[in-house]
Amino acid sequence: MLAQWHFSFTLYYLGVQPLHINGLQGIVTSVFIHGNWGHLMGNSVPFLLFTAGLYYYYPKNATRVFIGLWLTSGLYLWLFARDNWHIGASGLVYSLATFHITIALLQREMRIVSFSMLIVFLYGSMIWGFFPEFFPTEKISWEGHLVGAVVGVVFAFFYRKDAPKPKQYFEDEDDDDFLDNDGNLPYWVSDRS
Repeated sequence: MLAQWHFSFTLYYLGVQPLHINGLQGIVTSVFIHGNWGHLMGNSVPFLLFTAGLYYYYPKNATRVFIGLWLTSGLYLWLFARDNWHIGASGLVYSLATFHITIALLQREMRIVSFSMLIVFLYGSMIWGFFPEFFPTEKISWEGHLVGAVVGVVFAFFYRKDAPKPKQYFEDEDDDDFLDNDGNLPYWVSDRS
């Protein structure tokens, strides 16, 4: 973006142009190309937050998930989007967001749920990115948003086993340690049913 602005040229040809051979490089490069400063800033803050969350909560597979989300959402954009140049990192941002939210729904681990609630609270308006008719003057790749979201959900199902597990405070086999003389749990142990 800085080079485009400083030298007054465009790099749209580094975006994804669906079903064209010359648009294949955009699967890798389109995330670096943005239309203006607002577009760049709109993607940068959530990108940094969601990526930091990915590396914090899933350190073992974070790089694999990140590259997978990036390339798969770019490939699906190339396969299914309308014939136009698609630029920006919003497809990857949507992938990361839906990855975190879906795993939170699947695992119900409090730290991930809290992070997902933060995503929804701060960026819940991302849902409008699926509806370009609300922004008739802006050129929005709603297809990039949609395929990114779908890829994030699919990856969340695939990597859900690697997510942090909810803490177990009582193990079933250890219940006998808490039983009183009559074989009942004491009043201070809550009913877990």
